[in-house]
Amino acid sequence: MLSFLIRGTPRAVLLRASVMTAAIAVTDWRIEGNIPLGFLYLFPMLLVGSVLNRWQIALWAGLCTVLTELFDDFAWVFPRDVPRDILVFAAFFCMGLFVFEVNRSRQQAMQHLDEIEQEAKARADAEEQLKILVESSPAAVFTARSDGRILIANEAAHRLFAVEKGHFPGKSIYDFLPSLLNVPSPDESHSPLRTAMQCRGQRTNGEVFLADVWFSTYRTSAGPRLAAMVVDTSEDLRSREEVSLNQLLAGSRILVGAVSHEIRNVCGAIAMAHANLSRNEKLAGSKDFEALGNLILALEKIAGMELRNASNQASGNQATGVDLASLLEELRIVIESAMAEQGIHIAWEIEPGLPPVWADRQSLMQVFLNLTRNSERAMIDGARRELSIAAHAADGNGRRVAVRIRDTGCGVAHPDRLFRPFQQQAHATGLGLYLSRAFMRSFRGDLRYEPEHGGSSFVVELTAAPGAEHDKDNLLNKDEADQNSARGRSQSVPREPEPITRS
Repeated sequence: MLSFLIRGTPRAVLLRASVMTAAIAVTDWRIEGNIPLGFLYLFPMLLVGSVLNRWQIALWAGLCTVLTELFDDFAWVFPRDVPRDILVFAAFFCMGLFVFEVNRSRQQAMQHLDEIEQEAKARADAEEQLKILVESSPAAVFTARSDGRILIANEAAHRLFAVEKGHFPGKSIYDFLPSLLNVPSPDESHSPLRTAMQCRGQRTNGEVFLADVWFSTYRTSAGPRLAAMVVDTSEDLRSREEVSLNQLLAGSRILVGAVSHEIRNVCGAIAMAHANLSRNEKLAGSKDFEALGNLILALEKIAGMELRNASNQASGNQATGVDLASLLEELRIVIESAMAEQGIHIAWEIEPGLPPVWADRQSLMQVFLNLTRNSERAMIDGARRELSIAAHAADGNGRRVAVRIRDTGCGVAHPDRLFRPFQQQAHATGLGLYLSRAFMRSFRGDLRYEPEHGGSSFVVELTAAPGAEHDKDNLLNKDEADQNSARGRSQSVPREPEPITRS
């Protein structure tokens, strides 16, 4: 019955307490005789204690005390009956205060239980999302104890290490990634690690692969733990090495062609001198003189390689449509940090809507790296260090694209000697700009130098790829999503090749 009375809104409970208090007072007033009914006020005090605060409970307890003395048949004498009224007030107030504290504790417990349930639900949702993320990840993810025993591993880890599904837990990770033996456990002497490494991995069938490992160590109540994510990068290594080999072969063919060209010039001069000497009657019958002529002819045959054919074989047959904007973004990633360390500020001006250009991607990147590294060396001792890279359409119909690389360095002392091989004043072999121009011309482009006041400027000219949109207005109105899609299809950032020295 009491639980029924305290249900409902605070106003309804207070109304019930008022009715009960009035009913008790009227009953006490109407009954004749020495029958005290003041104790019945404890029931409305139970009700008001569940809805009122402390000082309001005290006021209600005082009202009940007054009503008890007012309708009591015993005569009230001061100060004899004051202690009795104090005891009566204390009884009423303590009853209401007891219900107040019980109700407040109950509400706090309910609120705390609510918070625990919400936290448990949020934790369960987070664990479910994390489990789905780990299980659906294409990278191998696992956790291990301090002794290397696997605790949990996702499906990708089973595929990567060629382990049957469900058989990975309990195995030693050191059998698959021996380099993790060098990772210290996070004990009192070692702080937790969060880093990445590249090492050799091994599958259960004995196959070896190159692995990129991102791992972290942490401490738990059960002991140190290791969490790692592993990716097989063997294909990237093969592609990178193949590209490096192709670059080496391309440069070597052009280099051999340049050497052959120089040897043919020397042989031509020697052959002319030999022809002049052959008119001398004293040398007409000399076997040594005839042998010298045969040697000259043999040397001319050895040096008979055409430089143009060599460069075409090196780069022309690998040319495809290249997204110039994405290539320049990769160039920015490769050079910007190194330039910033040297105090060089780079300004980028890339015209939007540039068409794909006809080039070999790696060779074009090599040309850009050669030019930017030359500019870096030219500005290393200068007070003003600014590099500008601007790409724009070279004509109105978008069939040609120009990339201008301008620096504030020391400039070029002898522009007429640029693009010549084997220059004595060059930093290395004197083939940097010579090879760069050979690369550019092999895929229908060109590289030229333009005099610049207070620096130097090189212009890389490229031809739009066959089948590309040549209308500039249409290119500028392309949807941004198409551009992002084209960037998404671009190759990954290449490993920075060794720069070619400016000639």
